Amino acid sequence: MPPIETKAPPRAAAAPLPGTHTQFHLTFDDNRLASVLFGQYGQNLAIIERRLGVMANSRGNQLTVEGPRDGCEQARRVLMGLYEELKRGREVAPGDVEGAVRQAVAQGSLFTFEPGTQSGFEEISLRKRPIRARTAGQDAYIRALKRNTMVFGTGPAGTGKTWLAVAHAVSLFERKQIDRIIMTRPAVEAGERLGFLPGDMKEKVDPYLRPIYDALGDLMDSRIVERAMQTGEFEIAPLAFMRGRTLSNACIILDEAQNTTSMQMKMFLTRLGENSRMIITGDPSQIDLPPGQKSGLSEAVRLLANIEDIGHINFTAQDVVRHELVGRIVTAYEAASARPEPKE
Repeated sequence: MPPIETKAPPRAAAAPLPGTHTQFHLTFDDNRLASVLFGQYGQNLAIIERRLGVMANSRGNQLTVEGPRDGCEQARRVLMGLYEELKRGREVAPGDVEGAVRQAVAQGSLFTFEPGTQSGFEEISLRKRPIRARTAGQDAYIRALKRNTMVFGTGPAGTGKTWLAVAHAVSLFERKQIDRIIMTRPAVEAGERLGFLPGDMKEKVDPYLRPIYDALGDLMDSRIVERAMQTGEFEIAPLAFMRGRTLSNACIILDEAQNTTSMQMKMFLTRLGENSRMIITGDPSQIDLPPGQKSGLSEAVRLLANIEDIGHINFTAQDVVRHELVGRIVTAYEAASARPEPKE
């Protein structure tokens, strides 16, 4: 049963313009799901209030939302859509709320469906749980991954480039469309001089590859991941180990590709074998190569721009899903880089 909605005139406030202020009430039939929807200490409602400029007051399973007419309409669609997701047994975290609101703002309305139907954003089906795009950029990225043999995902940190790439690879593996997942990245230090690391080869490169391990742990049962690592079905290795190989029946992910040189990128791209997919991700604004060294990612994106079956999705600060502050930080740095440096 969908939430029961009733409308009421707005409370007397600071003399809003006629026709621009409104109020609505929602009554949810499941108190437990309503509590999850509102979030711990109302944090999900706080996101909606902050992003849409409305006021939301909850009491038990009842909710009142008041504010500008457009904001209230978007809030209503977000809330009803997320409640339907909860009724299907799916989780709703603050990041999901943020993504839902972001889509509502971009499209004017988020869930244009009647209760019981799906929303418009693409998703990746996994055994553990489905992964749905939270922004328009992520939606385009997932579509590109499904349609192309090779995909470049570029843009700022926190946009889900690596996480969604690993999710897509896991979905192909679970459907037995590939036999292996191979994940690699260049072992380049981010500005520090770490010196010689102790341990064997695996222990030396693990710190560089930790984000990929974390993504696998989020998307699959840890026992399955561990077994696949032992059998060689999952392989995580530094980029230098790719030289001379032909990678067939696999999904190969190159992360932090902005730190590859032109020769390394050419070497990697030419490893593609039969029935394989390649995903290359990186942030061109965070290059850690020595001064004067050209990034292989930027060059490859330019050279391969018009080749069929190669996709390129460029994320922006609007696609950041890590934390809303990350988006603001990225925007501030982008604005600063666009301004001429002050003369000393």
